[in-house]
Amino acid sequence: MTLAALAFSSLGIAAFTAVGCSTQRERSATISTADLRVDPRLAEGQRVFMAQCNQCHVGGAGGLGPSLNDKCIPSFLIKFQVRHAPGTMPKFSRGIISDAQLDDVIIYLKFLRSHPDGEI
Repeated sequence: MTLAALAFSSLGIAAFTAVGCSTQRERSATISTADLRVDPRLAEGQRVFMAQCNQCHVGGAGGLGPSLNDKCIPSFLIKFQVRHAPGTMPKFSRGIISDAQLDDVIIYLKFLRSHPDGEI
């Protein structure tokens, strides 16, 4: 591992540790069917999240993993965490979650953060 890769990995671990330790606010993961119909990427993000992430990050809230829907986590850090999984989270290869699906999951998480009361 190069020094730059090691530094980037350490940065990612530190950032996710700090994010994971902040106070969680409960938020609903309910999205109206109208929103899902209007934005197919949001619907795909929700589908992939429910299939691959919801077991540990229930509805984006904390569970086995830290809460995701109450923090402004930069997209590149989410992608890094999903692909490289420093810590106890499992890695998700492109064969499990494609790059396009991962982008859709990020759209879904941003939607949850921007609609704190759930269904709109």
